[in-house]
Amino acid sequence: MKFFAVQVEDGRVGRDGNPAVGPVYRNPLAKNDFPPPDFNLSNSWDIFRASVEKYPRNRMLGSREFNTGNLGHYVWKTYKEVYDEVLLIGSALKASGAEPGSRIGVYGSNCPQWIMAMEACNAHSFICVPLYDNLGPGAVNFIIEHAEIDFVFVQDKKVKELLNSDCRSAQRLRLVVCFTSLAREEKDGFSRIGLKPFSWKEFLEMGRENPAELSVPQPLTISTIMYTSGTSGDPKGVVLTHENLAMIVRGLDLFMDQFEDKMTVDDVYLSFLPLAHVLDRIIEEYFFHKGASVGYYHGDINALKEDLTELKPTLFAGVPRVFERVHEGAMKTIEELSPLKRKIFGILYSYKLAWMNLGYKQKQASPLADLLAFRKVKAGIGGRVRLIVSGGAPLSTELEEFLRVTTCAFVVQGYGLTETCGLATVGFPDEMSMLGAVGVVSVFSEIRLEEVPEMGYNPLGNPPRGEICVRGKTVFSGYHKAPDLTKESFKDGWFYTGDIGEFLPNGALKIIDRKKNIFKLSQGEYVAVEYLEKVYSSAPVIDDIWVYGNSTKSMLVAVIIPNEDHTKKWAELNGHRGSFSELCSLEQLRNYIILELKTVAKRNKLRGFEYMKGVIVDHEPFDVQKDLVTPTMKKRRDRLLKRYQVEIDKLYQSLTAGIV
Repeated sequence: MKFFAVQVEDGRVGRDGNPAVGPVYRNPLAKNDFPPPDFNLSNSWDIFRASVEKYPRNRMLGSREFNTGNLGHYVWKTYKEVYDEVLLIGSALKASGAEPGSRIGVYGSNCPQWIMAMEACNAHSFICVPLYDNLGPGAVNFIIEHAEIDFVFVQDKKVKELLNSDCRSAQRLRLVVCFTSLAREEKDGFSRIGLKPFSWKEFLEMGRENPAELSVPQPLTISTIMYTSGTSGDPKGVVLTHENLAMIVRGLDLFMDQFEDKMTVDDVYLSFLPLAHVLDRIIEEYFFHKGASVGYYHGDINALKEDLTELKPTLFAGVPRVFERVHEGAMKTIEELSPLKRKIFGILYSYKLAWMNLGYKQKQASPLADLLAFRKVKAGIGGRVRLIVSGGAPLSTELEEFLRVTTCAFVVQGYGLTETCGLATVGFPDEMSMLGAVGVVSVFSEIRLEEVPEMGYNPLGNPPRGEICVRGKTVFSGYHKAPDLTKESFKDGWFYTGDIGEFLPNGALKIIDRKKNIFKLSQGEYVAVEYLEKVYSSAPVIDDIWVYGNSTKSMLVAVIIPNEDHTKKWAELNGHRGSFSELCSLEQLRNYIILELKTVAKRNKLRGFEYMKGVIVDHEPFDVQKDLVTPTMKKRRDRLLKRYQVEIDKLYQSLTAGIV
């Protein structure tokens, strides 16, 4: 079997109460070049500047025109045009009093102005602080104050958030620049709090009148403070240096260069994942390094297909929920086929999958199946996508297999955190042995597993399992203004992720659990709720599930968001009528869901205390607007508890009394 990682240090058995640790693994591409001495792009500005010199006329940043309220074609700025505009923005910031180390906030959806503000920061050693586009004024207020932001670039539709009376920290700002222009009432609003706002054109003109010398950053200069939304408490500011970002780009360069299907200047990426999130930032940095093009979605995630059709990207990156929608759309189309065509589709799917499992590349596995059955799936994501990247959370094995077979593209999973520049492992295209895994150690990172005895995970066992620890040039330098949290997260130079991994025989890593979301029940048994949620989510009746328990209770309960289509089919078969919300209030549905969960638990051989003893059924999804999940769809467990506390208390009372 081909092995995709090299062992560079042996593991050791724990002594004197210390946990055991597994061997240290490194990507073979790193070899002794760790880091490479010949890589002269030591900061993000160098990466951009070098591409401007090589590819001045290449298309760099694109956005869609609006013609009398209708979406038009993509309009592009070349690398040279972007560079010239960036110089003006940087000069205007310096003329406004910004100095190396000044914190510059960027608040809004992905667009060319977002990137130009970021590159202006890179040019003058300013620190770019992204503000989550879809976080409310509470978080924005915290980040502006915590990061001590003095200057903010803001999208027109987000101006009102800064002027909101709840955003008290806006009064500490010295300057506000709008991505486009400002309405009269917005200008007046800023004037009332002592701020002079600028439109983008006005700020460019200021830069033209006040040209300034660049202040190019050093490798260890802070590039960005990127706030993670966190599942509880205030956001954490992850400090990333220019060296961190440069090394991740260099590592991607080495990794991608080994494949036959090379990255070229003709590649196009559709940017819709938040630029305030590290995954999109890193992909765009890599595209800029290669002289390729980045087009931005028009702002409506529900109409993403329009942008895909217009832009026709060659790389499509998303989180699992995005690909679940792709799958749902494809399955709906398949269900509408005649029985004969559905059967043919199934035969062709199995035929191509069989050849892929034998080691054939997806392009060669069955061109006939691609032509007859899968070209519509490919057309649904633009028609030209040749690489699909999934991050943020593990894809289910079934969904990953479906994408590999039907999209006619390479499918790659990765794993990482903001703290690791978004990439600690990365998968290999066309390696079916990595199905269900998140790939191998990324170039210029090292990984080991550490024992978690209370959960029964042993890195020296078979298979090796434990908490994932990462070190290397791509690991962050610490949390902003949080020395205790930084100290808690590092030990002997290793960053402790809190995620539980398992190394497969081929050196690929699989995410199997989460250390931080475990607790004891009253009988002393440990429960890993994220693992249980993943298991129970396989029930067709479930769209989403939040598992709850605590150390004062002996049993688990859950809040269930049922699948609407499945619920309505159940209702029709069982003689129930009403709207979806009315059906969710039925005791019969609750009992049916508990039986379905019991079936899943038995099939997955869960232990008795891991069974759900009672459920609350809600028709409204957990979403960002209600502040119940983060923008990356991680559950905010403290806020879910606050929302459902009364119902949970009643449910436990019923369970204790034996009513349910």
